[in-house]
Order: sequence, then C-alpha cells, then structure tokens
Amino acid sequence: MLTQLKAAVCRANRRLVDEKLVKLTWGNVSGIDRKRGLVAIKPSGVAYDQLEPKHIVVVDLDGKVVEGDLRPSSDTPTHLRLYKAFEAIGGICHTHSCFATMFAQARLPIPPMGTTHADCFACAVPVTRPLTIEEVRQDYEGNTGQVIIERFSESEMDPLATPAVLVPGHAPFTWGASAEKAVDSAVALEAVARMAMGTRQLKPDAIELEDYVLSKHRQRKHGPDAYYGQR
Repeated sequence: MLTQLKAAVCRANRRLVDEKLVKLTWGNVSGIDRKRGLVAIKPSGVAYDQLEPKHIVVVDLDGKVVEGDLRPSSDTPTHLRLYKAFEAIGGICHTHSCFATMFAQARLPIPPMGTTHADCFACAVPVTRPLTIEEVRQDYEGNTGQVIIERFSESEMDPLATPAVLVPGHAPFTWGASAEKAVDSAVALEAVARMAMGTRQLKPDAIELEDYVLSKHRQRKHGPDAYYGQR
C-alpha cells in the first residue's frame, strides 16, 4: 500500500539528518495521498539510520493505523489537523532545528531581514499562542495543530505563501506540496532563522526588509509572471 509515498516519506525523514536539522529522533516527516485520504508518517522513536520504507506507518485522517506494525509518530494528531485544514499541502515536517527552535523558545517571530527570507516566506514566520492547561491535558498534539490553524486563520495568512510556523516553547512545523518540499521549507526556515539572529546580534536595531523589496522577490519567484529559474 502506498509504496511510492512510503519511500518518499522515508527519504524525506532520512534527509533531516543530512541537512543537520535533527538530533537523536527529534523530528518527523509525513506525506498524504489526498485521493485515498491516507497519511504516511515516521514511526515513533525509530532512529533515522535504521528507517526503511517498510517501517513507515500509514494512518487514515482519523488517526487509525491501516498499515504498519509500529506506532506512528506521537505528533501524528498535529499532522492530521493540518492536513484537514490546509487542503493544498502534501507534506509536513517537524523538527527541533537549533535556530528556529531558539526563536520558538523565545516566543518571537522570525523577521524578514533580507531577500533570502522573501524568496521562501511571504512575511515574518509567525508564532502561535501558547496552549492552555486544558488544551495540553485534553489533546496536546491535536491542539498543537489547532493553535497553528487558528494563527493562520485569524491573520488570514496563506499557508502556502508562508509554509512554516513556530509553536512557543516547542519548535517549528513546516509544510509543502510533498514530503520533500516540506523538508525544503525546514531547510529554508533554519537558514533564515540563523541569518536573522546573526543580523540582530551584529546590529540590534537592524531594520526588516522593505515591503516593496520583499514583494518583488516573492513575485519574481512565485508570482503569475515569475521569471526565476527555467521553464
């Protein structure tokens, strides 16, 4: 079942190590088959260097395991909430990459300091509100997804234009059109987080990139008349 998707999700998870986005087993990637309503996700606690496609767990959108002998990632309910709310995404990545996680722990958005940020994210990478005691006790992982959805909804943000978020005191989640693209978003997020932190260390009052420059870089790469790259 879902042989190609499981292979892609396995590759994406193993790539987290290559990109130096994870330590130990601190992260997971999933992908979804929209037609079948099934999600392939990393099993909980399995080391990346031991991970094979046969280990990837398949669940339905209610979280029921439909294929696999291992328990799915403990973050599965977060992934499922996001897939249900953000219907255009095809993959989700969760890491505890150092620089992005420092912003999450400081409860600060990652500001758009330069064009590198603009190429990947349409605005500052947002931070959700903290979960309440009741939300943590009742359905921690599911409600983690819910506060992410709430943050994008209340600000009318396009999750495809800014494919990342920080959960305060926790870490980042990123997404994309596929599992591989979700990891691309995580790579970009960690890079711009590091650049933003370094910029503010060099010059604490450094200003954010002007909106018109940010918009130009977005449009030339992602707009209807984009001219970045090859056709």
